[in-house]
Amino acid sequence: MPFKYSKRYIFISSILTPCLLGATALRANAEDLVLQNVEVRAEKLQETNAASLNASDTATLLETHPSVDLYQAGGVSAIPSIRGLNDDRIKFTVDGASITSACGNHMNPALSYVSPSNVGSIEIFAGITPVSLGGDSIAGTINVNSPSLNFARDADNLLVEGSASSFYRSNNNGLSADIKASAANQKISIGFSGGVDRAQSYEDGHGDKVNSTQFDRRHQSVTLGLKGDAQLLTVKVAHQDILYQGYPNQYMDMTDNNSDSVNANYKHQFDWGKLDASVYWQQVKHEMGFFSSEKRGMMPMKTEGKDYGYSFKLDLPISQAHLLRVGNDYHRHTLNDYWPPVAGSDMMSPDTFKNINNGTRDRFGVFAEVESKWSPEWTTLLGVRDDYVKTDTGNVQSYGGSGMMGPMMNMADTDAAMAFNARSKSESDNHIDLTASAKYEGSQTNSIEFGYARKTRSPNLYERYTWGRGEMSMAMIGWFGDTNGYVGDIKLKPETANTLSATFGWHDANKQAWNFTLTPHYSYIQDYIGVNKIGDAMMMGMFPLFQFDNQDAQIYGLEATWKAALWDGGNFGQGRLAGNLGWTRGERVSNGQDLYHIMPLHTRVALEQNKGAWSNAVELQLVNKKTRVDELRLEPKTAGYGLLNLRTSYQWKHVQFDAAVNNLFDKYYELPLGGVNYATWNAAGGMGAIGALPGLGRSVNVGFTLKY
Repeated sequence: MPFKYSKRYIFISSILTPCLLGATALRANAEDLVLQNVEVRAEKLQETNAASLNASDTATLLETHPSVDLYQAGGVSAIPSIRGLNDDRIKFTVDGASITSACGNHMNPALSYVSPSNVGSIEIFAGITPVSLGGDSIAGTINVNSPSLNFARDADNLLVEGSASSFYRSNNNGLSADIKASAANQKISIGFSGGVDRAQSYEDGHGDKVNSTQFDRRHQSVTLGLKGDAQLLTVKVAHQDILYQGYPNQYMDMTDNNSDSVNANYKHQFDWGKLDASVYWQQVKHEMGFFSSEKRGMMPMKTEGKDYGYSFKLDLPISQAHLLRVGNDYHRHTLNDYWPPVAGSDMMSPDTFKNINNGTRDRFGVFAEVESKWSPEWTTLLGVRDDYVKTDTGNVQSYGGSGMMGPMMNMADTDAAMAFNARSKSESDNHIDLTASAKYEGSQTNSIEFGYARKTRSPNLYERYTWGRGEMSMAMIGWFGDTNGYVGDIKLKPETANTLSATFGWHDANKQAWNFTLTPHYSYIQDYIGVNKIGDAMMMGMFPLFQFDNQDAQIYGLEATWKAALWDGGNFGQGRLAGNLGWTRGERVSNGQDLYHIMPLHTRVALEQNKGAWSNAVELQLVNKKTRVDELRLEPKTAGYGLLNLRTSYQWKHVQFDAAVNNLFDKYYELPLGGVNYATWNAAGGMGAIGALPGLGRSVNVGFTLKY
């Protein structure tokens, strides 16, 4: 079916076109407009060797942000959560490209396609997100950007740069190695990056192996940049292959994840404004199964996914105080999810199980926002966005069943497939998003940022189109690490979040010696996609079975950050204290039941010291006990814990040495958002209650980086 534009887009286009023409006619110089950042809770994080030293997963770079928590999954595939809202509720972009997880267990989230060594910066927008940074999400936006290309300063010299780095982690014998090389003149820059990340299964604080936590990833990319007087074209081609990756809280593991991508971005600074345009394409072939003795079985599952689209944005100064930003973007996700038959199995043969057959998800969006500097004290941002989302899929089929018992064991799935095929599967949603935020700087030592946002997200293909009603087929769906079973609902409504947030800030007059921020936030989510229990999986071990269901929910909490210079000069160089705190509560409105995977109260405090070539830090991480759990999903409770981490770094000419000790006292603890320790429980015979997933025991990490 062709993709159609709704009348709403014709209406919005009729509004935006005069704005564009009027702004262009002003011919204002974009460089004359200097506006302060008005995004509520926006922050940039620069990539450091210390981050690469401690983990191979880019998602771990976000852990120091008080708004972000992580669902534990594979060793390079943790799933971020912003203020209790996870995964597809967050808008992820990698160098401007929107990437969708192509797996019924979400084993390949967006950040798994980026190694920490290839991260130049990360932008985090929690809750109050500018409409220009994307729709079809309710939690916020996370933008990951590669390091910027460098060009030679004069025509007579060729700029040649490169680096080689290697990191080792003792707990799981983890090894990361990366190389980078680039050459550039004033107009052309070309660079190469490649690396490997691998590890065995880690041990907890008791010295016991946590099964199915091993992984092996290879990646490489080539980037070309063409630079003009006021323009820059960047083209990046990348390939990644995850040879295997264990998932301790899932029934199955990843046996291959092969991806290719092409991404192009063009920026042009005109006299009258700034153009930013991107186009992207990514293809992934993903396989699940079993590859080691730590989790045994025989059941192949395959997915093939594609993401492609474009974004187009114009910054148009309409006066010395006001900037109009308008744009349009499009994203298409296609998915085939199928399970080949297993020879000799009555239940899993003779046909291919078609879970998602030619699934498609199209999103077309337009937006307009105005950023204004009314006075030295007041800055505002007002924006509106309209997204049209259309999903569809083809007919499906069960295994069918072989022998005498196979058809009977497949009866629930066979009947469900017939019912699913008889229904109309095409669905479309219209979203209207709004953002209004302001910043007031009443003096040189305090400020307040506050805002409101209405954000909308349509269901993903798995939430809407998974159809199996057999215990085994339902158990294969779910990205929550709980081993429960899930089935979709074609008629799910979009989620709509209304969010209020404010950030109160205090700092010294020069914004150098100290600062403290406090951020309360509240979200009411209409038609939140939760679950409704429909049965129990007797054959799979008495785990509950659920259907995705619309409910109303509310999430609220408090965050704090602080930094303070403690000393400057003398034998100890410079020292400062830094930290953050996060507390979140989520519940269903109808009955007050706690939402799943809400992080308890937690804080990080670090004492940092620098002198000359040395940088050192001692960090204390404290997490409260998790007693408020989703009892419907059998979410495990976890005890509170404290971890002490040490790190040091020394820079000598072109070489940097790094070392760290994580969990210095080898503390045993269980991860509040880790789900259940299925792999170890299953290896022990699958008897008794299944426990929570333990965290990493003590690890001594060392690394070096050579730059030229």
